[in-house]
Amino acid sequence: MAGFYLVLIRRSINLVVVLFLVLVLTVSLLGETMDKILTDNIRQEVVGSLIDSKIKFQSAADQQAYVNQQIQLRIKNLGLDEPWYAPKRFSNTIFKVMILDLGRSYFTTSDNGSPEVIDIIAERIPRTLLLFGSATIITFVIGLYLGPYLAERHGKTIDKTNVFVSMLSNSLPTFYVGMIMIFVFAFMIPIFPERSLPTSSPSDPLYLVDLLYHMALPLITLVVLGVAVQSYFVRLFVVNILDEDFIKAKRAIGVPKKKILYSHALRNAAPPLLNSIIIGLASIFGGALLVEIVYYWPGMGLLLYDAITVNDAPLIIGIVFVSTLIYVVAVFLTDLAYSFFDPRIKAIS
Repeated sequence: MAGFYLVLIRRSINLVVVLFLVLVLTVSLLGETMDKILTDNIRQEVVGSLIDSKIKFQSAADQQAYVNQQIQLRIKNLGLDEPWYAPKRFSNTIFKVMILDLGRSYFTTSDNGSPEVIDIIAERIPRTLLLFGSATIITFVIGLYLGPYLAERHGKTIDKTNVFVSMLSNSLPTFYVGMIMIFVFAFMIPIFPERSLPTSSPSDPLYLVDLLYHMALPLITLVVLGVAVQSYFVRLFVVNILDEDFIKAKRAIGVPKKKILYSHALRNAAPPLLNSIIIGLASIFGGALLVEIVYYWPGMGLLLYDAITVNDAPLIIGIVFVSTLIYVVAVFLTDLAYSFFDPRIKAIS
């Protein structure tokens, strides 16, 4: 157990270092954009505090002079008048991002009317996870049953067919298949709506039903494209396990074929399979953009597209940072799972 805690400490340090480097890179690339965001936030805070304080001024010019003075004072205190790599400026910027102080969106609000970037993102993340997480889990479960079946028939016609289909589905652009699915099942055979944006309000009692109905077509598309690929990867891992000596020994003593495939072989292939599903779920936000645009699904991908369209810098920064954070944490948890369940990794970590 001591080895696991040592791995935990090392992985935690690696996580912090990676996040720190990502933040440094982000701050260095943002440049004037970051300055504008922080300056706008300061301006809003100063104006808001002025309204609450109810300070009386003799003229509008005096009021504006006071506002400008307070803004310049806060800019100097935060180090915004210095280069991004200056110690004061650097620490203030990194700290704000680390505590998820992402500012306010210029053009977008949440369903509750909040312009805070963190509120908008928190509202969209569950929808993206619902669609892509459901698709990932469904394809993974089907792949777990289909992969060992194909592994046992390695080199036969059905196995070669699956390899061809997986290569084809992996090479087809998801947005292109999505447009075909919309044309067929929304116009030619009008079973599903052409837009996946729910028509009811989130406060409606039937909103969840409406959301799931509009999610059906993009979900089917993702599952159809992912099943062959997932079953191919499971088959690949299981084929390697089937060549091990302990599997040959179990066959020699008469252990049923089904038990060998779905119990012994699949269980020993669990670590890489666990890694693939966790990394797949973590990569959701990277692959959500085109799919959500095609289907107009109200998730993180569509939110990022809308933010880029109107150049909503705070929202773009927030989405990129939160997506990176989720991915890094998922990889961190995967490393811990490996080190906990696989003694060989403990020994070398």
